[in-house]
Amino acid sequence: MNLNMNFSEKIVIHTRSEAWQDSPSALVKRIPLEREAAESGHTTSLVLYKAGASFESHYHPLGEEIFVLSGEFKDEHGAYPKYSWLRSHHLSSHNPWVDEETIILVKTGHLNV
Repeated sequence: MNLNMNFSEKIVIHTRSEAWQDSPSALVKRIPLEREAAESGHTTSLVLYKAGASFESHYHPLGEEIFVLSGEFKDEHGAYPKYSWLRSHHLSSHNPWVDEETIILVKTGHLNV
């Protein structure tokens, strides 16, 4: 899979008109914005966590950035309210969850070691 990975092109996606897609977790949906591979590599997505949703513990080769757009995102390292920005290093890991519906922007696989 290669979605919007030509960085010399201008890309505009009107995310309000995009459909939420399933993720590996039943209560977590996403809108892919760019994607190198199906479930790995360089990716950027809007991610919707339904109230009470969680995601299995996982690690991020080449790091991860998260920007919380609504709600409050949580993991074993802390709680991050709306407008929080997080950057985690190469091979970082976490087990995320939410209590209330939460939308985040996630970028993974792009931080050089």
